[in-house]
This record gives sequence, C-alpha cells and structure tokens, in this order.
Amino acid sequence: MSSIPLRSAKIPYSALPVNHTDKLDWLRLYRSRRVGPVTFIRLVREHGSVAAALEILPSIAAASGVASYQSMSRESAEIEYAAGHKIGAELLFLGAENYPPRLATIQDPPPVLWALGDPAIAFRTSVAFVGARNSSSLGRRMAAKLAKDLSAEGYVIVSGLARGIDAEAHKAALNGGTIAVLAGGVDNIYPKENNGLAQEILENGLCVSEMPIGLQPQARHFPRRNRIISGLAQAVLVVEGASKSGSLITARNALDQGREVMAVPGNPMDGRAAGCNMLIRDGATLVRSASDIIEALATPPQAPPEIPVARPKAKRPDKALSRILMSLIGSAPVQEDILVRQTLRPAQEVMSVLLDLEVTRKIERFAGGAIAVAP
Repeated sequence: MSSIPLRSAKIPYSALPVNHTDKLDWLRLYRSRRVGPVTFIRLVREHGSVAAALEILPSIAAASGVASYQSMSRESAEIEYAAGHKIGAELLFLGAENYPPRLATIQDPPPVLWALGDPAIAFRTSVAFVGARNSSSLGRRMAAKLAKDLSAEGYVIVSGLARGIDAEAHKAALNGGTIAVLAGGVDNIYPKENNGLAQEILENGLCVSEMPIGLQPQARHFPRRNRIISGLAQAVLVVEGASKSGSLITARNALDQGREVMAVPGNPMDGRAAGCNMLIRDGATLVRSASDIIEALATPPQAPPEIPVARPKAKRPDKALSRILMSLIGSAPVQEDILVRQTLRPAQEVMSVLLDLEVTRKIERFAGGAIAVAP
C-alpha cells in the first residue's frame, strides 16, 4: 500500500547538499551547540544556505553576549560521516526526495537522519505502535496480532525497538516491513537483547536515528525519539501504557502533529492500561482489531499546517523583548504562539529573539516546539 507523498517547503531547494562539503556542513550546523531542528530551519531560511548559516552563527551568539561560541568542526563532522559510511548507513536530508515525506511535515523534523535499510519503506502508509516495556502477556499478544494483521494488509509498522510492546510489534511485521526509530546512534541498539531483532528488521525494513553514529542513548533522548515515531506514521496506537509514560508522550506528539490517536482498552485495575483508557475517554479511537484501525484510516487525517517562519533582518537582539520573553518563560514548557499573543508583538520579532535566546542557551526547546528556561 502506498501513500500520497507529502512535500515540505521548510528548507529551500537551493539549500540541499550537492557535494560532500555540503553534507558535512549540514552535519556541522545540526550538531552545533544549541541548534535544534526549529533553529536549524530558521537559520537556513533566513540566510539562504547552510554554509551561510554556519558562517553567521558565531555572530548571532556574539550579538547576544556569547563571545566564545564555536560551531562543530569540519573534522568532527568528517569523523561522523565516515563512521556512518563504514556501517552502510545513509544520511537523509530534510527536503530531499528520499527523506520520509510524512516526517517532513511536522513542526520540528530532524534536518538530518541516519538510515540503515531501505528508506523507500517510509513512503508507505504506516501505523506506529507504542506501549509498556513491562507489558502483560495479553498486551504482547494483542500487539503481535494487530501488527501481523495490519502488515498483511500492506501497512508498515513503526516502533521504538524497546522491550515489550515495541518488540512484539516489530517481530510480527518483519515479513511486511517495519521501521525502528532509535534513541541513540543508528548503530547502537538499545536494549542489547534486541540486536538480533534489529538485524532481522534490516532485511526488509529500516532503522533510523537523528543522533550521531555510536551515541549511547540517554533518558533525555527518548522524548525526542518519540516525536519521530509519531511523525513517520499516519496513526499512533497505544496498546498498553501507564497514565504517565513515554507512550502518552508519543500520543500527545501525535495529536500535535495531526495524527490519528488510537488505543486498546484494558482492565481498569491494571495500571498498564490506565493511559489507554484515559485516551479513549478523551476521544481516541477504541481498537479491538485491525479492522478498527483500517476503518479509521479510510479518510486520511489533515496534514498539520506549515509553521510560519520568520525572516528577521540581521541586527542586534531586542533586549527589551528578550526581558519580556524571559519573564514569561518558566520551567514549564510553553508554545511559541502563546508567547506571541502574550507579548502583543509581531510574530517575526518574537521568533527572532527566541532564536537568539536559544543559541545563547537561555532557553531550550522540547519535542513539539515547546520552550522552557534552560536548566
């Protein structure tokens, strides 16, 4: 089953890499300190190319009072690129024809994505499976049954290669194709017990990660990974998940991204089913069989709207607006559009100052584009 390609206009076509130096520059910019997906996209759109963004980045930091800012070195980028080439991984660039089309439409798509396997599988209609690592026997059997039936109908299964629900969904979909999204480097399988499963996935599927080759996953990497799981899929299915779990984070990402959210109901006395039951109470599609999923996907959900991108002129940051924004931003993440409304200032001005604050490490961004004061 194929899906209609979704193109993203976030990156100008002229900014796509055409040679080895360009590819290294993309890595350098994205790996530079305090440059996340949203900042990367803005810098490239404002300055026309990745090379120009790299050149002006230290000046942006200096204008905000950071005199010692340095971008990632070309040597470090060359080491990472060579490591990826050695294991047979391919670097996918946001806006390129082989970049996963649905992922390109989210607010904060990874500008670069390491891929092992066949990237073409990401162009097919897919459903993401998420759930508890300490899943019940019934939950694992349900995940396997649903994944197997969907796979037989031509759907690709996306998950995070974790223990429990993730692993069962991947195993059941090996013949039809499945995508594993990793929190660490694409060559760093976690947990190690799933090394064999990862190799089986590569025979007919795909493993992807936005992280550097060889990186060991840490707790803070998993929420970032979760937005890619939901971003790749047309729908997210929660099979088992506590009320406060990574599965619910992925479900919230899915809602923000305009994806369909579905859940398998469970025993109210089982804490592992609390998140699923809560999602169904709040309007998620109740799933009893693969036919429920297929029926819900008969009408594709509307793609999320493009996020307007600011094009401010190169100038010193607005210190007054910086102070206002810092007074409004706390430890709890807040969305950009809320800050624009609260400041009563043009969106372009607010976004420009937020870019300066992010580069100078005064604020940080989270999956979904929310902003909080940097720790």
